[in-house]
Amino acid sequence: MASSEPSNGVATQKMFIPLENNPVVFSKLSTALGVEQALTYHDVYSIDDPDLLSYIPRPVYAVLFTCPSQVYKRARDAENAEMAEYNGAGAEEPVAWFRQTIGGACGLMAWLHGVSNGGAKKYITPRSALDQLLKQVVPLFPTERAEVLYRSQELEAAHGAAAELGDTPQMTEEEVGNHYICFVKADDGHLWELNGGMKGPVDRGALTEDEDALSERALQLGVRSFMRHAGSQDLDFSMVAIAPELPAPTIDS
Repeated sequence: MASSEPSNGVATQKMFIPLENNPVVFSKLSTALGVEQALTYHDVYSIDDPDLLSYIPRPVYAVLFTCPSQVYKRARDAENAEMAEYNGAGAEEPVAWFRQTIGGACGLMAWLHGVSNGGAKKYITPRSALDQLLKQVVPLFPTERAEVLYRSQELEAAHGAAAELGDTPQMTEEEVGNHYICFVKADDGHLWELNGGMKGPVDRGALTEDEDALSERALQLGVRSFMRHAGSQDLDFSMVAIAPELPAPTIDS
């Protein structure tokens, strides 16, 4: 499970049950909002074991990462304090970033960032609920975007149904101690850190054409930068990779 921080000091009024970082949960959310089932979700059990990594389809478009809140604060509070407020809008921006103003919804925001950017967005079904929502919000500035997401009944219903799934009991935000971050390889070839609780999107650097969001360079620029701030009691990390469905194996006749 993972919680959310209030977004940039904005008071949160609406509260969601936090989502478990679980492929079943995100598959449910994805299907409900109109993403093709060919976009798939996979637990990442290790970032160091090549055998375990080999089971994940490639390329990985995005990684949904959770870490303990205390690790998140040590890793990002100082950087976020120095950032300028992001005020980008429109499809010409390298990434679509969404400010979070709903309590307990950082899993939803991470998923939204993951499927709305980079290679994953081509799996969004035309005229689906998500397609229509993005067409409405992408031209808007962050505050107006957040207001539309806050009011979206489709997002709230889909999140509620997905929150009922998972392997652990449902918890309130106060009972959960982890935070979500999404890492995406965007269309500009860069790894972007997308987190609705920061002041805006963060460009973590360029990746080569054959490096995806789970490549070792992407891990060094993203996930490992959090792990370096973890102590022996701060090891509650989890990762879900967003990737294309593996093609069906051919059968020799």
